[in-house]
Amino acid sequence: MSEQITPETAPKFACVQMVSTTSVAQNLIEAAKGIAVAVAQGAQVVVLPEYFCLMGQNETDKLKVAEDFVGEQVSQATPLQSFLREQAMTHGIYLIGGTIPLVSPLPNKVYNTLLVYSPTGVIEARYDKIHLFGFQNGQERYSEGDAICAGVTNGDNAPALWHSPWGAIGLSICYDVRFPELYRAAGSVFAWICVAAFTHTTGQAHWEILLRARAIENQCYLVACGQGGLHDNGRRTFGHSMVIDPWGVIQDLRAEGEGVVVANLLNSRIERVRASLPALKHRVLNR
Repeated sequence: MSEQITPETAPKFACVQMVSTTSVAQNLIEAAKGIAVAVAQGAQVVVLPEYFCLMGQNETDKLKVAEDFVGEQVSQATPLQSFLREQAMTHGIYLIGGTIPLVSPLPNKVYNTLLVYSPTGVIEARYDKIHLFGFQNGQERYSEGDAICAGVTNGDNAPALWHSPWGAIGLSICYDVRFPELYRAAGSVFAWICVAAFTHTTGQAHWEILLRARAIENQCYLVACGQGGLHDNGRRTFGHSMVIDPWGVIQDLRAEGEGVVVANLLNSRIERVRASLPALKHRVLNR
């Protein structure tokens, strides 16, 4: 970890909770508004939710707006990547861009991709979602695998990390939160990010429990940014974007609707928790 972070220099993270529509253009307008609000509150790192750019009428709508991954070489042909890069540079922030659909090697399937942009517009990390959500209860049915190609891990199955100025930060997307081995595989990190579009049904039952467990067991911050409301495609997402500290305490929360969640992340808090309860050092299995 880099130099000691004090309350005065601790990074301020913000989640922009959205209720995205079937209109990409409208969603980009709303995302830009939320980012501006977060920056006005002093955020240095801003997080957008999963599918911030499109909540389509069906799973395959995202195929129509998929882009080739172009890195920093954005153009009119890559409006989603252009939007994220421009927002990061305009506001001088690190922008964790929710997820956007990127072209995959499989026909009729896209990657569900999270990109991290620096204040200078450089892509500092990329994560293609590896766990694909599937759920049916007789009334609701979701099957991400119908239109999404699962990302691949590297040779040692290490999770995607952003090596931020404040330390290593893990990147995860929605359904990933149900797989604790992903989070534990990162080892000692400063924070985890989880961008999501959790269904209201599963969110009511499990969202907060899972998030707090991941923060507690890994003794780090967890920044969770979700979709939160009734979308014009009829889907209802759970929202409850929040920042959780290493002891499992919720620092800030937005239940439903559009809004911004903001909190400072203190490495002194991480150090106190790990010193008083050194669970990470007491691990016996999978060292």
